[in-house]
Amino acid sequence: MLKKEYPEEGELIVGTITKVQGFGAFVSLDEYPNREGFIHISEIATGWVKRIRNFVREKQKVVCKVVHVDTAKKHIDLSLKKVNDHQRREKIQEWKNAQKATKLFEMVAQLLGKSVDQCYQEFGDSLVKKYGTLYAAFEESAYDANTLKNDGFSGEWLKKFEEVAKSSITVPFVEIKGMLLMTSYLPDGINHIKEAVSLAQKSEFDDVSIDIKYIGAPRYMIKVKAPDYKIAESQMKKAVERAEAYMKKMKGEIEFKREVEE
Repeated sequence: MLKKEYPEEGELIVGTITKVQGFGAFVSLDEYPNREGFIHISEIATGWVKRIRNFVREKQKVVCKVVHVDTAKKHIDLSLKKVNDHQRREKIQEWKNAQKATKLFEMVAQLLGKSVDQCYQEFGDSLVKKYGTLYAAFEESAYDANTLKNDGFSGEWLKKFEEVAKSSITVPFVEIKGMLLMTSYLPDGINHIKEAVSLAQKSEFDDVSIDIKYIGAPRYMIKVKAPDYKIAESQMKKAVERAEAYMKKMKGEIEFKREVEE
């Protein structure tokens, strides 16, 4: 697999503090073997840093922003204070995913009886080019075994890749909520509302669940759980449309509110 020798300016990196001195800290770059960066004390934290060891210590895992790279001098300047909590969490998760994907890819290579480098040459590099990261490729395969094939990949490795993905990757799901306000003035109105709920809860996909719970007249909480937000929003819209069509047909009243509080 082709890897960059140096990070780019503005890039977030995961590193390990190797040495702390009064004027700054040295960092081993976990994603770039044999590369070391430096955090000047002015880039440790906002405000005045009286004692640097109150902020960093040896062997501490950190997420830093690359502020300058001099490849000729092999010098990499880093900043700790330019990384917010959200960026830190996302980068750590991305790094963990990359580590996991590397181990899973080694498993695939072992099952195929080939070297890791050979597998990268045959299909690994192409997967990274297509999906952005190796972990994303494993996620796609775990979610739908036909995705890689539909995207043009072929070969006996596909089956082993899928086996490893299915057994090791948990596909993330998202949940969105809304509120249905339904009223019927007919004598058997409650039955019409129950039918509207039943129609709305019918999902088009096995991996999408639609649940509607009675909160208190005329409110019904609708929750949609799906692999991603795009699918969830689409299925929410269709569920509401099914309920609306039936309620209007039965001369009932229906209103939908997307943002709700339980």
